[in-house]
Amino acid sequence: MSSYLARIRERITMFDGAMGTMLYQKGVFVNACYDELSLTRPDLVREVHREYAEAGADIILTNTFGANRIKLREYGLAERVEAVNAAAVKLAREAAPDALIAGDVGPCSRFAQPLVDSAAKEFEAAFEEQMRILKTGGVDFIFLETFSDLAELALAAKVAKSLGLTVHASFTVNDNGESAVGFTAEKFVTALEADANVDTVGLNCSIGPAGVFDILERIIKNTTKPFVVKPNAGMPREVNGRMLYMTSPEYFTEYAKRFVELGARGVGGCCGTTPAHIREAAKALRGVSGARKQIAIKAATVTAEKPVTVVPTGKKSRFGAKLSRGEWVTSIEILPPKSANMNALYDKVRDCHFAGIDAINIPDGPRASSRVSPMVTAILIKNTIGIEPIPHYCCRDRNLLGMQSDILGAQAAGLTNMLIITGDPPKTGDYPDVTGVFDVDSIGLTQLVTNLNHGRDFGGNFVDPPSSILIGVGANPCAVDGERELSRYFKKIEAGAEYAITQPVFDAELLLRFLDNVEKHEKRIPVIAGIWPLASYKNAEFMRNEVPGVVIPDVVMSLLSKCKTKEDSREAGIEISRAIIGKIKDRIAGVQVSAPMGNVQTALAVLS
Repeated sequence: MSSYLARIRERITMFDGAMGTMLYQKGVFVNACYDELSLTRPDLVREVHREYAEAGADIILTNTFGANRIKLREYGLAERVEAVNAAAVKLAREAAPDALIAGDVGPCSRFAQPLVDSAAKEFEAAFEEQMRILKTGGVDFIFLETFSDLAELALAAKVAKSLGLTVHASFTVNDNGESAVGFTAEKFVTALEADANVDTVGLNCSIGPAGVFDILERIIKNTTKPFVVKPNAGMPREVNGRMLYMTSPEYFTEYAKRFVELGARGVGGCCGTTPAHIREAAKALRGVSGARKQIAIKAATVTAEKPVTVVPTGKKSRFGAKLSRGEWVTSIEILPPKSANMNALYDKVRDCHFAGIDAINIPDGPRASSRVSPMVTAILIKNTIGIEPIPHYCCRDRNLLGMQSDILGAQAAGLTNMLIITGDPPKTGDYPDVTGVFDVDSIGLTQLVTNLNHGRDFGGNFVDPPSSILIGVGANPCAVDGERELSRYFKKIEAGAEYAITQPVFDAELLLRFLDNVEKHEKRIPVIAGIWPLASYKNAEFMRNEVPGVVIPDVVMSLLSKCKTKEDSREAGIEISRAIIGKIKDRIAGVQVSAPMGNVQTALAVLS
């Protein structure tokens, strides 16, 4: 297997961004031959490559997109094919010695022109000449990109494979998912999936991140090959006589994460993207679940060597007992403080305890922020107030050995409720340069805790007595990829989940549809709905735009926009939450109500 294929299958891979955009920004006229700059201005090309490598790109494309004999002929450079391509590979390797180097090859045809029989032999010879030079120069694989004609793309892939090269094949379409010569994105993917000459598939250029996302959502299920996405930075606008792309690195990065959530294995940028876009995306994708190979946790093997008495759900905790009896449960989510002073927290928890709330949910570094340990907070709440805590436990910050130690420590401290989540990547929080661990995701950690409950650690060693942790997991009824979310939800059940708590629900119909789907599974677990009483229109706007997995309907936004005072907004948020609970109450096991801005009285008002 090539080093490129091994890398992209093992972890999410970051490609570089636009070469032409950067050269244009550095003062090169738009009518220049950008491929020739590898000979005439090598320092400039080398500088762009270096900037992308320093930004975090794992793969650098050579400055050879139009460096075939046919395209160079338009500039009177047909006889310099070898010099241009050889210099381009050398510059990329010098600038990024630790990156993989892809030989960038674009179409020979003009845009919007299909391959005709009379040109096929000339195109084949031009591809063969360019790719042979790139191979001799030492590229790690060939990156075919921005093809709008399937026949020409297949021809280029055939030539590359005949030279013994690993081949990436990327096409370009418009917002409707159709290429300039009439091929649909679905047609491209189906053909490339069946083409033995193609190793990885991709979509690049023409449209911005949002348009690419919509198309990727439609087509990625049609291929088993690793998929690479390289969108433009939106559409260009004329500013003071220059064509500039206005998409910010932050916006680009949000979509980069969404591409990965859909299943993309590689992300990069095309026209308009810069090292700033790649830097932001690279930081974010370093910590995305699935961006690295995770440790597989297998179910514990049951043997007669040592009999194990597994504690049933109803005997693990008071919360578990109520769930087992089918009784309505309530919990309130309260954030741990950012300092060691717990007095304000105790006051809030005490109010909940006196109001008859069953449990206190304690998030683990929400939005990748740093607060008092949820495990320590839970122990202090339990010992000081007496109400049952449910600490969240995420996979971001600890390796597998640390996780297992924490879970056994929680059992020893008398904590038997736990909500297992994968966790937000550090880039979404206050510490963007911190890296996530993610040895396992929430499915793997659920299986680990289940094994401990059955008397085995992840190394297969006996744990005597076994733990008795009540295992809760997260669920997102509003996930972008609903099928993937359902698949993961069912895997959590199979791994041993005993109940689920959803992301905040603002649209009852979305939750009801989710429940219709999950109730088809042969094994069901109680579902507790997350409820967030919105404090204001501004709060709703933040939740809608900044918190992953949250969908707030327009009707809710409209109601809050009409509120004139803070008290009006608070009352509206409470009434909206009560109305949602009323619509879903007969389908759920209970609710977890968040205390907005730390206001426990608002959460209690929802439940009164």
